[in-house]
Amino acid sequence: VQLQASGGGLVQAGGSLRLSCAASRRTFSNNAMGWFRQAPGKEREFVSAINWRGDTTYYADSVKGRFTISRDNAKNTVYLQMSALQPEDTAVYYCAVARWATVTSSSYDYIYWGQGTLVTVSS
Repeated sequence: VQLQASGGGLVQAGGSLRLSCAASRRTFSNNAMGWFRQAPGKEREFVSAINWRGDTTYYADSVKGRFTISRDNAKNTVYLQMSALQPEDTAVYYCAVARWATVTSSSYDYIYWGQGTLVTVSS
């Protein structure tokens, strides 16, 4: 199983980025998927999750209204559209596959993790 995250980069405050995470070697259309992030010197934190059908989403309060998670099961890919980015959003962003079909914010419920993509927001 491989999760390949991409789309990170350097952006100015107020800008936007779209992260993608493509899964290979097996399909995860029956699993919820999520995004986490880890800023320098901080613990990994939950960002967003989406259920297996893509009709239920869940966001951390810190990103609600600015980030949008979506998925394309035909492409085995999950996306994170990030808008109104702020310097505090700077982190390595990880995608992950949950063991369940329903959304969850607990990292313990995720069984496969991508390698991470760095997002840097300058002020």
